[in-house]
Amino acid sequence: MLEEFLQKLHSVAYRVTKAECLDLPQTTEEIRTVELEPKAMKLYKQLEKESFAELSNSEVSAVNVLTKMLRLSQMTGGYLTDDAGSITSVSTAKLDALSDILDTMLAEEKKLVILARFVPELDGIQELLKRKQIGYASVRGGVSNRAEEIRRFQEDADCCVFVGQIAAAGLGITLTAASTMVFYSLDYSMSNFEQAKARIHRVSQTENCLYIYLTAKHTVDTKILRALRDKADLAKMLVDDYRNGINPFQEGV
Repeated sequence: MLEEFLQKLHSVAYRVTKAECLDLPQTTEEIRTVELEPKAMKLYKQLEKESFAELSNSEVSAVNVLTKMLRLSQMTGGYLTDDAGSITSVSTAKLDALSDILDTMLAEEKKLVILARFVPELDGIQELLKRKQIGYASVRGGVSNRAEEIRRFQEDADCCVFVGQIAAAGLGITLTAASTMVFYSLDYSMSNFEQAKARIHRVSQTENCLYIYLTAKHTVDTKILRALRDKADLAKMLVDDYRNGINPFQEGV
């Protein structure tokens, strides 16, 4: 009986995408490439070389490769964490690029959503907003009243920017007061990526949406973004690269 029921159910069930069932505005993507300062790039290349060398002395697994990639991702955002957990600022390249975007958006009197993965990046972004005297709301680890932060961004004209941690602000919230979203950095989860993008591209959005990706030139940023946009398994891709004699941390072609 169960098999017969499932066959009947499947005969009348079908799958539709969000684009097919919702009349939503169009979306555009823009990659803004930044160059790390020479000193920062030298540190990055040294860390890249060390990370690859360490793989030969350990088990090559998805977890191991992604763990080593994590430090490289942190560095492209401007921060380096040592083995003791101390954090050092090594670059302002992405922050400078973000500052230019903020100036443009404010001149156009538009609101902006900025998403980042790492805590030091979020701290740096919020300090920039304070220096520029730009009102902002934030949802990240440690923020208790999420609903009030979201309400302020959606309703308060003086709250121009929303700053969110991808893992904390990527699900179940509406940020349609803005039609532009900046990914300052990315995590490695396809689900988090798609959910984050949907925060501005949803019912009640009336404007076309723009996604801006800040990527550091000749770094892992390029490979991560390509995997997410192509819906590829990043971990598998990195392990396969290593087993094929390719440095998985290099940008590739």
